[in-house]
Amino acid sequence: MTAPQQLQKGLKQRHLTMIAIGGVIGAGLFVGSGVVINETGPAAFLSYLITGVLIILVMRMLGEMATATPSTGSFADYARRALGGWAGFSVAWLYWYFWVIVVGFEAVAGAKILTFWFEAPLWLLSLVLMVLMTATNLVSVGSYGEFEYWFAGIKVFAIIAFLVLGTLFVVGLWPDKDFDVSLMTSQGGFLPNGVGAIFSSIVVVVFSMVGAEIATVAAAESSDPERAIAKATQSVILRVATFFVGSMVLLVLIVPWDDNDLGASPYVAAFSRMGIPYADHIMNAVVLTAVLSCLNSGLYTASRMLFVLSARKEAPARLVALNSRGVPVWAILASTVVGFLSVIAAYVSPDTVFLFLLNSSGAVILFVYLLIAISQFVLRRRTPDEDLKVRMWLFPGLTIVAAVGILAVLVQMGFTDDTRSQLLLSLLSWAVVVGLYLVTRARGGSISAEELDRRDSVRS
Repeated sequence: MTAPQQLQKGLKQRHLTMIAIGGVIGAGLFVGSGVVINETGPAAFLSYLITGVLIILVMRMLGEMATATPSTGSFADYARRALGGWAGFSVAWLYWYFWVIVVGFEAVAGAKILTFWFEAPLWLLSLVLMVLMTATNLVSVGSYGEFEYWFAGIKVFAIIAFLVLGTLFVVGLWPDKDFDVSLMTSQGGFLPNGVGAIFSSIVVVVFSMVGAEIATVAAAESSDPERAIAKATQSVILRVATFFVGSMVLLVLIVPWDDNDLGASPYVAAFSRMGIPYADHIMNAVVLTAVLSCLNSGLYTASRMLFVLSARKEAPARLVALNSRGVPVWAILASTVVGFLSVIAAYVSPDTVFLFLLNSSGAVILFVYLLIAISQFVLRRRTPDEDLKVRMWLFPGLTIVAAVGILAVLVQMGFTDDTRSQLLLSLLSWAVVVGLYLVTRARGGSISAEELDRRDSVRS
Protein backbone atom coordinates (compact mmCIF):
# COMPACT_ATOMS: atom_id res chain seq x y z
CA MET A 1 0.00 0.00 0.00
CA THR A 2 1.38 3.41 -0.93
CA ALA A 3 1.48 6.13 1.68
CA PRO A 4 -1.09 8.91 1.23
CA GLN A 5 0.05 12.23 -0.20
CA GLN A 6 -2.23 14.36 1.98
CA LEU A 7 -2.76 14.65 5.71
CA GLN A 8 -5.60 12.53 7.06
CA LYS A 9 -8.96 14.32 7.48
CA GLY A 10 -9.40 12.72 10.89
CA LEU A 11 -10.53 15.66 13.04
CA LYS A 12 -14.23 16.15 13.77
CA GLN A 13 -15.96 19.45 14.57
CA ARG A 14 -16.10 18.57 18.28
CA HIS A 15 -12.33 17.95 18.23
CA LEU A 16 -11.63 21.34 16.66
CA THR A 17 -13.95 23.16 19.06
CA MET A 18 -12.14 21.66 22.05
CA ILE A 19 -8.71 22.20 20.47
CA ALA A 20 -9.57 25.89 20.16
CA ILE A 21 -10.87 26.04 23.73
CA GLY A 22 -8.07 23.93 25.19
CA GLY A 23 -5.45 25.91 23.31
CA VAL A 24 -6.30 29.01 25.33
CA ILE A 25 -6.51 27.32 28.74
CA GLY A 26 -2.95 26.33 29.59
CA ALA A 27 -0.96 25.91 32.77
CA GLY A 28 -0.25 29.65 32.56
CA LEU A 29 -3.84 30.36 33.61
CA PHE A 30 -3.82 27.93 36.53
CA VAL A 31 -0.39 28.90 37.88
CA GLY A 32 0.93 32.07 36.22
CA SER A 33 -2.19 34.11 36.97
CA GLY A 34 -1.21 34.24 40.65
CA VAL A 35 2.02 36.07 39.79
CA VAL A 36 0.06 38.60 37.69
CA ILE A 37 -2.37 39.25 40.58
CA ASN A 38 0.52 39.70 43.05
CA GLU A 39 2.16 42.27 40.75
CA THR A 40 -0.95 44.14 39.60
CA GLY A 41 -3.46 43.94 42.45
CA PRO A 42 -7.26 43.61 42.07
CA ALA A 43 -7.04 45.29 38.64
CA ALA A 44 -5.27 42.17 37.27
CA PHE A 45 -8.41 41.22 35.37
CA LEU A 46 -7.91 44.36 33.22
CA SER A 47 -4.53 42.96 32.07
CA TYR A 48 -6.35 39.83 30.96
CA LEU A 49 -9.12 41.85 29.34
CA ILE A 50 -6.72 43.99 27.27
CA THR A 51 -4.63 40.96 26.26
CA GLY A 52 -7.81 39.01 25.50
CA VAL A 53 -8.97 41.72 23.10
CA LEU A 54 -5.60 41.51 21.34
CA ILE A 55 -5.86 37.70 20.98
CA ILE A 56 -9.47 38.02 19.76
CA LEU A 57 -8.39 40.47 17.05
CA VAL A 58 -5.55 38.16 15.94
CA MET A 59 -7.95 35.20 15.80
CA ARG A 60 -10.49 37.20 13.82
CA MET A 61 -7.79 38.12 11.29
CA LEU A 62 -6.75 34.48 11.09
CA GLY A 63 -10.40 33.47 10.66
CA GLU A 64 -10.77 35.82 7.70
CA MET A 65 -7.65 34.51 5.95
CA ALA A 66 -8.19 30.84 6.83
CA THR A 67 -11.81 30.67 5.61
CA ALA A 68 -10.80 32.36 2.34
CA THR A 69 -7.93 29.87 1.76
CA PRO A 70 -7.73 26.93 4.26
CA SER A 71 -4.17 25.56 4.43
CA THR A 72 -2.13 23.26 6.66
CA GLY A 73 0.51 25.97 6.58
CA SER A 74 -2.09 28.39 7.87
CA PHE A 75 -0.53 31.71 8.87
CA ALA A 76 2.89 30.75 7.45
CA ASP A 77 1.35 30.48 3.98
CA TYR A 78 -0.59 33.72 4.44
CA ALA A 79 2.63 35.52 5.39
CA ARG A 80 4.31 34.02 2.30
CA ARG A 81 1.50 35.25 0.03
CA ALA A 82 1.37 38.71 1.60
CA LEU A 83 5.01 39.54 2.29
CA GLY A 84 7.15 37.02 0.41
CA GLY A 85 9.10 33.84 1.03
CA TRP A 86 11.18 35.27 3.90
CA ALA A 87 8.00 35.95 5.92
CA GLY A 88 6.51 32.50 5.35
CA PHE A 89 9.85 30.88 6.20
CA SER A 90 10.20 33.06 9.32
CA VAL A 91 6.69 32.42 10.63
CA ALA A 92 6.87 28.65 10.16
CA TRP A 93 10.33 28.16 11.66
CA LEU A 94 9.77 30.63 14.54
CA TYR A 95 6.44 29.02 15.39
CA TRP A 96 8.01 25.57 15.23
CA TYR A 97 10.87 26.73 17.48
CA PHE A 98 8.45 28.27 19.98
CA TRP A 99 6.43 25.05 20.33
CA VAL A 100 9.34 22.58 20.56
CA ILE A 101 10.76 24.64 23.43
CA VAL A 102 7.30 24.73 25.01
CA VAL A 103 7.14 20.93 24.66
CA GLY A 104 10.37 20.55 26.65
CA PHE A 105 9.26 23.11 29.23
CA GLU A 106 5.82 21.48 29.70
CA ALA A 107 7.39 18.01 30.03
CA VAL A 108 9.53 19.31 32.91
CA ALA A 109 6.55 21.16 34.44
CA GLY A 110 4.40 18.02 34.24
CA ALA A 111 7.14 15.97 35.89
CA LYS A 112 7.33 18.47 38.78
CA ILE A 113 3.56 18.13 39.32
CA LEU A 114 3.84 14.32 39.37
CA THR A 115 6.35 14.56 42.23
CA PHE A 116 3.46 15.93 44.33
CA TRP A 117 2.16 12.36 44.54
CA PHE A 118 5.28 10.18 44.33
CA GLU A 119 9.08 10.40 44.33
CA ALA A 120 10.98 9.84 41.10
CA PRO A 121 13.76 11.60 39.16
CA LEU A 122 12.45 14.60 37.18
CA TRP A 123 14.23 13.56 33.99
CA LEU A 124 12.60 10.10 34.12
CA LEU A 125 9.09 11.49 34.63
CA SER A 126 9.67 14.04 31.84
CA LEU A 127 10.80 11.23 29.56
CA VAL A 128 7.67 9.18 30.32
CA LEU A 129 5.41 12.14 29.52
CA MET A 130 7.26 12.84 26.27
CA VAL A 131 6.99 9.19 25.16
CA LEU A 132 3.28 9.12 26.02
CA MET A 133 2.46 12.25 24.02
CA THR A 134 4.66 11.20 21.10
CA ALA A 135 2.83 7.86 20.90
CA THR A 136 -0.54 9.67 20.95
CA ASN A 137 0.49 11.82 17.98
CA LEU A 138 2.01 8.91 16.05
CA VAL A 139 -1.12 6.72 16.16
CA SER A 140 -3.34 9.06 14.10
CA VAL A 141 -4.59 12.62 13.98
CA GLY A 142 -7.86 11.26 15.33
CA SER A 143 -6.12 9.98 18.48
CA TYR A 144 -4.56 13.41 18.98
CA GLY A 145 -7.99 15.02 18.53
CA GLU A 146 -9.67 12.57 20.91
CA PHE A 147 -6.99 13.02 23.56
CA GLU A 148 -7.24 16.80 23.28
CA TYR A 149 -11.05 16.65 23.35
CA TRP A 150 -11.15 14.93 26.74
CA PHE A 151 -8.22 16.82 28.28
CA ALA A 152 -9.64 20.17 27.17
CA GLY A 153 -12.99 19.01 28.56
CA ILE A 154 -11.43 18.47 32.00
CA LYS A 155 -9.87 21.96 31.94
CA VAL A 156 -13.13 23.57 30.87
CA PHE A 157 -15.09 21.67 33.53
CA ALA A 158 -12.61 22.80 36.22
CA ILE A 159 -12.88 26.46 35.18
CA ILE A 160 -16.70 26.34 34.97
CA ALA A 161 -16.84 24.66 38.40
CA PHE A 162 -14.66 27.43 39.82
CA LEU A 163 -16.80 30.14 38.17
CA VAL A 164 -20.01 28.67 39.60
CA LEU A 165 -18.70 27.91 43.10
CA GLY A 166 -16.71 31.15 43.28
CA THR A 167 -19.75 33.22 42.32
CA LEU A 168 -21.87 31.49 44.98
CA PHE A 169 -19.14 32.21 47.53
CA VAL A 170 -18.81 35.91 46.62
CA VAL A 171 -22.54 36.69 46.43
CA GLY A 172 -23.22 35.05 49.80
CA LEU A 173 -25.00 31.86 48.69
CA TRP A 174 -22.43 29.82 50.60
CA PRO A 175 -22.58 28.39 54.14
CA ASP A 176 -21.67 31.05 56.75
CA LYS A 177 -20.82 33.60 54.06
CA ASP A 178 -22.38 36.97 53.24
CA PHE A 179 -22.20 39.02 50.05
CA ASP A 180 -18.68 40.51 50.03
CA VAL A 181 -16.73 42.26 47.28
CA SER A 182 -14.60 44.37 49.64
CA LEU A 183 -11.29 42.76 48.57
CA MET A 184 -11.54 44.65 45.28
CA THR A 185 -10.52 47.86 47.10
CA SER A 186 -9.76 47.12 50.77
CA GLN A 187 -6.12 45.95 50.47
CA GLY A 188 -4.48 49.19 49.34
CA GLY A 189 -7.05 50.07 46.69
CA PHE A 190 -8.01 48.87 43.22
CA LEU A 191 -4.60 49.81 41.75
CA PRO A 192 -2.12 49.41 44.64
CA ASN A 193 0.87 49.35 42.27
CA GLY A 194 -0.36 52.01 39.85
CA VAL A 195 -1.85 51.95 36.36
CA GLY A 196 1.52 50.97 34.85
CA ALA A 197 1.29 47.54 36.50
CA ILE A 198 -1.69 46.66 34.27
CA PHE A 199 0.40 47.15 31.13
CA SER A 200 3.64 45.63 32.44
CA SER A 201 1.68 42.47 33.35
CA ILE A 202 0.44 42.10 29.78
CA VAL A 203 3.87 40.72 28.85
CA VAL A 204 3.25 37.74 31.17
CA VAL A 205 -0.46 37.40 30.35
CA VAL A 206 0.00 37.19 26.58
CA PHE A 207 2.02 33.98 26.91
CA SER A 208 -0.70 32.35 29.03
CA MET A 209 -3.20 32.90 26.18
CA VAL A 210 -1.09 31.50 23.34
CA GLY A 211 -2.61 28.51 21.56
CA ALA A 212 -6.00 29.57 20.22
CA GLU A 213 -4.48 29.81 16.74
CA ILE A 214 -3.72 26.05 16.72
CA ALA A 215 -7.31 25.48 15.58
CA THR A 216 -6.57 27.18 12.25
CA VAL A 217 -3.67 24.76 11.67
CA ALA A 218 -5.70 21.72 12.74
CA ALA A 219 -8.70 22.70 10.59
CA ALA A 220 -6.86 21.57 7.45
CA GLU A 221 -7.19 18.01 8.79
CA SER A 222 -10.97 18.24 9.17
CA SER A 223 -13.66 17.46 6.60
CA ASP A 224 -15.08 21.01 6.62
CA PRO A 225 -12.23 23.45 7.36
CA GLU A 226 -14.17 26.63 6.56
CA ARG A 227 -16.98 25.88 9.02
CA ALA A 228 -14.52 24.66 11.65
CA ILE A 229 -12.35 27.78 11.48
CA ALA A 230 -15.31 30.18 11.45
CA LYS A 231 -16.80 28.50 14.52
CA ALA A 232 -13.49 28.33 16.39
CA THR A 233 -12.53 31.96 15.79
CA GLN A 234 -15.98 33.29 16.67
CA SER A 235 -16.12 31.42 19.98
CA VAL A 236 -12.84 32.94 21.23
CA ILE A 237 -14.65 36.03 22.55
CA LEU A 238 -16.85 34.09 24.97
CA ARG A 239 -13.94 31.94 26.16
CA VAL A 240 -11.68 34.89 26.92
CA ALA A 241 -14.48 36.82 28.67
CA THR A 242 -15.54 33.92 30.91
CA PHE A 243 -12.48 31.73 31.47
CA PHE A 244 -9.89 34.46 31.89
CA VAL A 245 -11.56 37.72 32.86
CA GLY A 246 -14.36 36.07 34.87
CA SER A 247 -12.07 33.82 36.88
CA MET A 248 -9.60 36.67 37.55
CA VAL A 249 -12.39 38.82 38.99
CA LEU A 250 -13.46 35.97 41.29
CA LEU A 251 -9.88 35.18 42.38
CA VAL A 252 -9.25 38.75 43.60
CA LEU A 253 -12.63 38.76 45.39
CA ILE A 254 -11.88 35.50 47.23
CA VAL A 255 -8.15 35.80 48.05
CA PRO A 256 -6.34 39.06 48.96
CA TRP A 257 -4.16 40.12 46.01
CA ASP A 258 -1.02 40.25 48.18
CA ASP A 259 -1.48 36.74 49.61
CA ASN A 260 1.70 34.68 49.02
CA ASP A 261 -0.37 31.54 48.34
CA LEU A 262 -1.62 33.12 45.10
CA GLY A 263 1.85 33.00 43.55
CA ALA A 264 2.13 29.25 44.10
CA SER A 265 -1.35 28.26 42.90
CA PRO A 266 -4.19 30.81 42.88
CA TYR A 267 -7.00 28.31 42.37
CA VAL A 268 -5.78 26.11 45.23
CA ALA A 269 -5.65 29.22 47.43
CA ALA A 270 -9.22 30.16 46.44
CA PHE A 271 -10.67 26.67 46.92
CA SER A 272 -8.88 26.39 50.29
CA ARG A 273 -10.44 29.70 51.44
CA MET A 274 -13.82 28.39 50.39
CA GLY A 275 -13.24 25.31 52.57
CA ILE A 276 -13.25 22.77 49.74
CA PRO A 277 -11.35 19.63 50.85
CA TYR A 278 -8.47 18.16 48.84
CA ALA A 279 -8.21 21.40 46.86
CA ASP A 280 -4.46 20.89 46.31
CA HIS A 281 -4.95 17.36 44.91
CA ILE A 282 -7.85 18.41 42.68
CA MET A 283 -6.11 21.44 41.17
CA ASN A 284 -2.75 19.69 40.74
CA ALA A 285 -4.58 17.03 38.74
CA VAL A 286 -6.22 19.75 36.61
CA VAL A 287 -2.88 21.56 36.09
CA LEU A 288 -1.29 18.24 35.06
CA THR A 289 -4.10 17.84 32.53
CA ALA A 290 -3.42 21.36 31.23
CA VAL A 291 0.29 20.59 30.93
CA LEU A 292 -0.30 17.31 29.06
CA SER A 293 -2.80 19.04 26.78
CA CYS A 294 -0.25 21.75 25.98
CA LEU A 295 2.48 19.12 25.42
CA ASN A 296 0.16 17.16 23.13
CA SER A 297 -0.84 20.23 21.09
CA GLY A 298 2.74 21.50 21.02
CA LEU A 299 3.99 18.30 19.40
CA TYR A 300 1.07 18.28 16.96
CA THR A 301 1.55 21.92 15.90
CA ALA A 302 5.35 21.70 15.64
CA SER A 303 5.13 18.57 13.48
CA ARG A 304 2.60 20.17 11.09
CA MET A 305 4.81 23.24 10.71
CA LEU A 306 7.78 20.98 9.86
CA PHE A 307 5.57 19.10 7.40
CA VAL A 308 4.66 22.38 5.69
CA LEU A 309 8.29 23.58 5.67
CA SER A 310 9.33 20.33 4.02
CA ALA A 311 6.57 20.65 1.42
CA ARG A 312 7.77 24.20 0.70
CA LYS A 313 11.40 22.97 0.20
CA GLU A 314 12.50 24.71 3.40
CA ALA A 315 13.24 21.62 5.53
CA PRO A 316 14.61 18.13 4.71
CA ALA A 317 12.41 16.40 2.10
CA ARG A 318 12.09 13.28 4.30
CA LEU A 319 9.90 15.21 6.75
CA VAL A 320 7.03 15.47 4.26
CA ALA A 321 6.59 11.67 4.23
CA LEU A 322 3.30 10.29 5.57
CA ASN A 323 2.51 6.79 6.80
CA SER A 324 -0.51 4.73 5.74
CA ARG A 325 -2.69 6.58 8.31
CA GLY A 326 -1.82 10.00 6.87
CA VAL A 327 0.45 10.94 9.81
CA PRO A 328 3.74 12.84 9.21
CA VAL A 329 5.81 10.42 11.32
CA TRP A 330 9.24 11.89 10.62
CA ALA A 331 8.07 15.44 11.30
CA ILE A 332 6.64 14.30 14.67
CA LEU A 333 9.81 12.41 15.60
CA ALA A 334 12.06 15.33 14.61
CA SER A 335 10.03 17.71 16.80
CA THR A 336 10.09 15.17 19.62
CA VAL A 337 13.90 14.95 19.49
CA VAL A 338 14.21 18.68 20.13
CA GLY A 339 11.73 18.31 23.00
CA PHE A 340 13.88 15.51 24.46
CA LEU A 341 17.00 17.66 24.10
CA SER A 342 15.24 20.48 25.99
CA VAL A 343 14.39 18.06 28.81
CA ILE A 344 18.05 16.96 28.95
CA ALA A 345 19.12 20.64 29.02
CA ALA A 346 16.71 21.27 31.90
CA TYR A 347 18.32 18.39 33.82
CA VAL A 348 21.99 19.03 32.97
CA SER A 349 22.07 22.83 32.73
CA PRO A 350 18.83 24.42 34.02
CA ASP A 351 20.31 27.88 34.66
CA THR A 352 22.26 28.30 31.42
CA VAL A 353 21.31 26.19 28.37
CA PHE A 354 17.65 25.62 29.28
CA LEU A 355 17.22 29.23 30.41
CA PHE A 356 18.80 30.39 27.14
CA LEU A 357 16.34 28.24 25.14
CA LEU A 358 13.36 29.64 27.07
CA ASN A 359 14.52 33.25 26.69
CA SER A 360 15.41 32.90 23.01
CA SER A 361 11.82 31.84 22.25
CA GLY A 362 10.16 34.24 24.70
CA ALA A 363 9.04 36.96 22.26
CA VAL A 364 8.84 34.73 19.19
CA ILE A 365 5.07 34.26 19.36
CA LEU A 366 4.62 38.05 19.33
CA PHE A 367 6.68 38.25 16.12
CA VAL A 368 4.36 35.63 14.61
CA TYR A 369 1.24 37.56 15.71
CA LEU A 370 2.67 40.77 14.27
CA LEU A 371 3.29 39.10 10.89
CA ILE A 372 -0.27 37.69 10.99
CA ALA A 373 -1.67 41.23 11.44
CA ILE A 374 0.46 42.65 8.61
CA SER A 375 -0.44 39.70 6.34
CA GLN A 376 -4.16 40.22 6.88
CA PHE A 377 -3.79 43.94 6.16
CA VAL A 378 -2.14 43.13 2.81
CA LEU A 379 -4.26 40.13 1.78
CA ARG A 380 -7.60 41.76 2.57
CA ARG A 381 -7.02 44.22 -0.27
CA ARG A 382 -6.27 41.38 -2.69
CA THR A 383 -9.17 39.10 -1.75
CA PRO A 384 -12.47 39.29 -3.69
CA ASP A 385 -15.48 40.15 -1.51
CA GLU A 386 -17.24 36.87 -2.34
CA ASP A 387 -14.33 34.90 -0.77
CA LEU A 388 -14.60 36.72 2.57
CA LYS A 389 -16.80 34.40 4.60
CA VAL A 390 -15.46 35.79 7.89
CA ARG A 391 -14.54 39.47 7.92
CA MET A 392 -12.21 41.38 10.21
CA TRP A 393 -14.22 43.97 12.12
CA LEU A 394 -13.84 47.66 11.20
CA PHE A 395 -11.03 47.02 8.73
CA PRO A 396 -8.43 48.53 8.52
CA GLY A 397 -8.80 50.32 11.88
CA LEU A 398 -8.79 47.30 14.20
CA THR A 399 -6.05 45.57 12.21
CA ILE A 400 -3.82 48.60 12.79
CA VAL A 401 -4.83 48.71 16.49
CA ALA A 402 -3.83 45.05 16.87
CA ALA A 403 -0.45 45.57 15.16
CA VAL A 404 0.30 48.66 17.27
CA GLY A 405 -0.76 46.75 20.41
CA ILE A 406 1.65 43.91 19.66
CA LEU A 407 4.45 46.39 19.00
CA ALA A 408 3.65 48.11 22.31
CA VAL A 409 4.04 44.81 24.18
CA LEU A 410 7.42 44.23 22.47
CA VAL A 411 8.56 47.76 23.41
CA GLN A 412 7.39 47.12 26.98
CA MET A 413 9.54 43.96 27.02
CA GLY A 414 12.54 46.07 26.00
CA PHE A 415 12.00 48.50 28.87
CA THR A 416 11.41 45.80 31.52
CA ASP A 417 14.51 44.31 33.17
CA ASP A 418 12.96 40.83 33.55
CA THR A 419 12.01 40.52 29.88
CA ARG A 420 14.68 42.52 28.03
CA SER A 421 16.90 39.46 27.53
CA GLN A 422 13.90 37.53 26.12
CA LEU A 423 13.30 40.24 23.52
CA LEU A 424 16.97 40.51 22.51
CA LEU A 425 17.52 36.75 22.29
CA SER A 426 14.23 36.30 20.39
CA LEU A 427 15.36 38.97 17.90
CA LEU A 428 18.61 37.02 17.56
CA SER A 429 16.56 33.87 16.84
CA TRP A 430 14.66 35.73 14.11
CA ALA A 431 17.91 37.03 12.61
CA VAL A 432 19.26 33.46 12.50
CA VAL A 433 16.06 32.26 10.78
CA VAL A 434 16.26 35.01 8.14
CA GLY A 435 19.91 34.04 7.57
CA LEU A 436 18.86 30.41 7.09
CA TYR A 437 16.24 31.56 4.58
CA LEU A 438 18.90 33.33 2.50
CA VAL A 439 21.04 30.17 2.56
CA THR A 440 18.03 28.03 1.61
CA ARG A 441 17.17 30.32 -1.33
CA ALA A 442 20.79 30.33 -2.50
CA ARG A 443 20.72 26.52 -2.56
CA GLY A 444 17.55 26.43 -4.68
CA GLY A 445 15.08 25.76 -1.88
CA SER A 446 11.92 27.62 -0.80
CA ILE A 447 8.95 28.12 -3.10
CA SER A 448 7.50 31.48 -4.04
CA ALA A 449 3.96 32.65 -3.29
CA GLU A 450 3.17 32.32 -7.01
CA GLU A 451 4.27 28.67 -7.04
CA LEU A 452 2.21 28.03 -3.90
CA ASP A 453 -0.85 29.52 -5.64
CA ARG A 454 -0.23 27.30 -8.70
CA ARG A 455 -0.06 24.21 -6.47
CA ASP A 456 -3.33 25.11 -4.78
CA SER A 457 -5.07 25.75 -8.10
CA VAL A 458 -3.93 22.32 -9.39
CA ARG A 459 -5.30 20.60 -6.24
CA SER A 460 -8.66 22.38 -6.52
